Amino acid sequence: MTIDQAHSPEPVVDRRDMLRRCGMGMGGLMFSQLLAESGSVQKTLQAATSNPLSPKMPQFPARAKHVIHLFMNGGPSHVDTFDPKPKLDEFHGKKLPIENLRTERPTGAAFKSPFKFQQYGESGIPVSELFKHTAESIDEIAVIRSMHADAPNHEPSLLLMNCGEARQIRPSMGSWLTYGMGTDNQNLPAFVVMCPGGYPIQESQNWQAGFLPGIYQGTYIDTKHKEINKLIANVENNRLGKSQQRKQLDLLQQMNEKHLQERGHDPKLEARIQAYELAYRMQIEAADVFDVSSEPKHILDMYGPGVQARQILIARRLVERGVRFVQVWHGAGQPWDNHDDIEVNHRRLAGQCDQAIGALLKDLKQRGLLEETLVIWGGEFGRTPVVELPKKGSNAGKINGRDHNHWGFTTWMAGGGVRGGYVHGATDEFGFRAVEDKVHVHDLHATIMKLMGFDHETFTYRYAGRDFRFTDVHGRVVNELIA
Repeated sequence: MTIDQAHSPEPVVDRRDMLRRCGMGMGGLMFSQLLAESGSVQKTLQAATSNPLSPKMPQFPARAKHVIHLFMNGGPSHVDTFDPKPKLDEFHGKKLPIENLRTERPTGAAFKSPFKFQQYGESGIPVSELFKHTAESIDEIAVIRSMHADAPNHEPSLLLMNCGEARQIRPSMGSWLTYGMGTDNQNLPAFVVMCPGGYPIQESQNWQAGFLPGIYQGTYIDTKHKEINKLIANVENNRLGKSQQRKQLDLLQQMNEKHLQERGHDPKLEARIQAYELAYRMQIEAADVFDVSSEPKHILDMYGPGVQARQILIARRLVERGVRFVQVWHGAGQPWDNHDDIEVNHRRLAGQCDQAIGALLKDLKQRGLLEETLVIWGGEFGRTPVVELPKKGSNAGKINGRDHNHWGFTTWMAGGGVRGGYVHGATDEFGFRAVEDKVHVHDLHATIMKLMGFDHETFTYRYAGRDFRFTDVHGRVVNELIA
């Protein structure tokens, strides 16, 4: 046995050990003093001991405290929902007088909307018959008809809309906001994602924490289930009571804290510790919040039957209990991706959610929650005003659907400081391209951040030697959308 083996408990000495052991530990003492003078020790201790989900103040007073993001994944058609185009009636079945913009698949003649539009509210904004219940609250809604993105493909467009970056791994919007604001309810996740039947395209990347600590990632719930044990796996412990679990968790906590102290600041380990605590606390409240049967009959009737009604009602129950960010996906895959039979499919899909969306807006308002809850509706892009031509492997060979359209589409927002009864921007007379007061996805994100109390240019997180922000190096706040 060598001298080193006899006296060193570890075969390798790291930098901290070297400072602690060499020169009678004077190096470690001097380094500690330097850290103390800079305040780094205090910051590190605070990071290690404080709850990262504790409520925090935003950079300036926020107009909204919560977000409900209603995601119509697959790409709803703007010209069939919130952006009427009478010129399509005139040119139906004919070639447009402008060149068809390049999208993902070959397209042909103009295709008029099979749905009727009607004006609603004091603002007189026209809305398709598909969303007549939602339209009853149009005076609370800002319709953005001039949205545009970067690509006509689901994967990059989904990541751009959710994470502000189409290719590289970046934190999602819900992760940024929970990082900045924490949450008001420590017994529930700060960021909840509901999608019945499985994952959408790009799966959990849509609600990833990226380089932020893992505690800020969205918690996925499969809302096709009603039973709490199926909604949230292992939320109840059938073998141990609450007091026994608490003792078990306390022991695990002590071991993890010792492990953390020996290794310095480790965000992944801290996230794991917090996840254990949250899982325990969720047993107290999760069963109640996801069980809508306790709602009065008139509320259940207002939202209507079905999975969409239930998950949208759950969204209201979550923000009512202090959850910061709730994302509601329509279903697994890309249900709104109607390359053919758009009349049948869009009518079916809107029929599943329109009543509940209309109920949500009214319900939030009557509870005094709409003014502090930002409701966002939309998909990753829109659809073409012309038909998609038959192509093997792409559609069923019919000529009654629309291709993806990132050149121009519609998103709307309501509540949370939004200017209601307002239409912003416009697409061209056929609905192909945004041409007036254009709003890029980065601009939408910058505006959302301002409503939540953050300057998108200065709210950053340092990673790999760079200060990152949600909008990267892009984006401008669309102040016209703010009341």
